[in-house]
Amino acid sequence: SEVLQQVVVKTDGVPLFVEELTKMVLESGLLREQGNYYKLTGSLPQLTIPATLQDSFMARLDRVDTGEICGLGATLGREFTYDLLQAVSALDEETLKRELAKLVESELLYQRGHPPQATYIFKHALIQDAAYQSLLRGKRQQYHQKIAEVLEKHFPETAETQPELLAHHYTEAGLIEKAIPFWQAAGQRAIERSANVEAIGHLNKGLNLIKTQPESPERTQQELDLLITLGPALTATKGFAASEVEKTYALAMELCRKVEKTPQLFPVLWGQWAFYAARADHKTVRELSEQLLLLAQDQQGSGLLVEAHSAVGASLFWLGELIPARDHLEQGIALYGPRQHRSHAFIYGQDPGVFCLSYLARALWFLGYPDQALDRINETLSMAQELSHPFSLAFALYFATLIRQLRQEVQSVRELTEKVITLSSEQGFPQWLTYGTILQGWMLADKGQGEGIAQVRQGMADWRTTGAEIGRPHHLGLLIETYLKVGEAEEGLTSIAEALAVVNKNGELYYEAELYRLKGELLLKLGDAESEACFLKAIDIARRQGAKSLELRAVTSLSRLLQKQGKKDEARQMLSEIYDWFTEGFDTKDLLDAKTLLEELS
Repeated sequence: SEVLQQVVVKTDGVPLFVEELTKMVLESGLLREQGNYYKLTGSLPQLTIPATLQDSFMARLDRVDTGEICGLGATLGREFTYDLLQAVSALDEETLKRELAKLVESELLYQRGHPPQATYIFKHALIQDAAYQSLLRGKRQQYHQKIAEVLEKHFPETAETQPELLAHHYTEAGLIEKAIPFWQAAGQRAIERSANVEAIGHLNKGLNLIKTQPESPERTQQELDLLITLGPALTATKGFAASEVEKTYALAMELCRKVEKTPQLFPVLWGQWAFYAARADHKTVRELSEQLLLLAQDQQGSGLLVEAHSAVGASLFWLGELIPARDHLEQGIALYGPRQHRSHAFIYGQDPGVFCLSYLARALWFLGYPDQALDRINETLSMAQELSHPFSLAFALYFATLIRQLRQEVQSVRELTEKVITLSSEQGFPQWLTYGTILQGWMLADKGQGEGIAQVRQGMADWRTTGAEIGRPHHLGLLIETYLKVGEAEEGLTSIAEALAVVNKNGELYYEAELYRLKGELLLKLGDAESEACFLKAIDIARRQGAKSLELRAVTSLSRLLQKQGKKDEARQMLSEIYDWFTEGFDTKDLLDAKTLLEELS
């Protein structure tokens, strides 16, 4: 696809050009035939013009004899304006217009409008390449330097809105020190437009140039700026746990150690925290979150405290420490201001208010407040929609599906999942896209369709290809629910063993009680007496964590078993105690099921 894209761009679909360029590619050794397709043998350089076309183009250019204008225009780009060409050309206005008219008449250039408002475009990209390649290297560098300096001095609006143009021209002029800040600015602007792939390209060009510069404090600072800007773009396009994300923040941390008390340490630490969180390395995650809080408290910045409390709150949530998690997340929200902290989305990847509210909603559901959880996630969605930041919106939609799934509202899950998948597909967010696949499978199984199992498994496999391990106990829980719904208890028990092994290995505890409850339900299907012990263990874990919603589910499951055993009084007393604790959510499936069972037991 990379080769095809270059062929299309270079040839404009002209059959002769397509044929000649394709022949050149096939004869170049760039591709290796593999079955019914070709595979690149290495990285793809810019395709050069085949000799057969080069001679033809050069002959046409020689016949027109436009001196420097064609080469200067080619240096400006495929398309350029009269006023910019005039600013960089040494020709007088009359001569310049005459030379341009010759190029237009010979059909090397197309013209739109009239000077000085005219725009010119090379008829074909290959003609532009031929004109550019006809220049000696020294002349090219002179032209690039002149263009960059004129843009910076006389076209400040272009320099502001298209810093990549100046970055390109300074790079080609060999003025690396001047080019790097413009690649940084180009990357930053692209991220602010959520053009993450474009941003990665710009920032990597800057980083490659940095390597050519001698060691200095200035170089270290520039490299740090580029890496910190690159991190969120990689996170969005590759996933939080991608190896590219790890390498970026690891290198940034090395540079931070060279600079005393750099303010960049905080976003670098946060980036590492998010990476290890996605990898489910919860010991490291907790340590890093505590470092973030200490650093934020030391620097006394409310912005840093918002991020620090959100990191600590999320870390505690995964560990099943739900009440302190809620406290930290509420502190983060109390410090948050949408306008004050809007820039954080471009530094940390997502808006801190969206992050805090999303995790708070999730914690509230587990703590037994399903309506407050719904209110908070609806507030999160409203906030995210106003931000015009697609990754924050995808983040909020992802958590909204989680809350609706926990509330077992299948229709709402379906509607939100479609939105997650559509947005993630459009923007290229792999992590949220894979979760959509998992939920689609879960919903198929809810209808009793066995193919839902394969889809959940596919989604889980895709999730892990991003490097992510976080949430795996919950995902396996969804898979186990599908096994229960389609009556495949033995397969469900295999997945239960896997899920509990993951819990023990990673220490991701917030869903442990539900896994033991599901294990009890599976054993009950198989007539195994151990089911009661599983329900009791689920209740014990839920009580220790303060997870009232999971305690209600486990007590309901145990009460049904006790009912079958003829222990109705014991079942009613146990169930009524937990049911009476609740003050909201009485229209949710869990509480409706509990109420129905209480009526049966009365």
